[in-house]
Amino acid sequence: MNAKSKKFSALRSDEEAERFVDSADLSEYDLSEFKPMRFELSKKEASLNMRLPSSLMNAIRAKAEALGIPYSRYVRMVLEADVQRGR
Repeated sequence: MNAKSKKFSALRSDEEAERFVDSADLSEYDLSEFKPMRFELSKKEASLNMRLPSSLMNAIRAKAEALGIPYSRYVRMVLEADVQRGR
């Protein structure tokens, strides 16, 4: 067993998270299952309205659900990734 063997418990509020971070020694925890998190802080000032085949929309919704995010955020992520790739 490795030295970082503690698992994280669910933190149900910001206050719980703050108490945990204030008192916990994070070096004792196994962080190997953590994944990067992307926060959307910029204001959304424009909108896009488009028609899609229902099969594509269903696939988009399924991918977004698998990632645990709203489908509109998933579409934004795909568009951003493509634009970044093209630079």
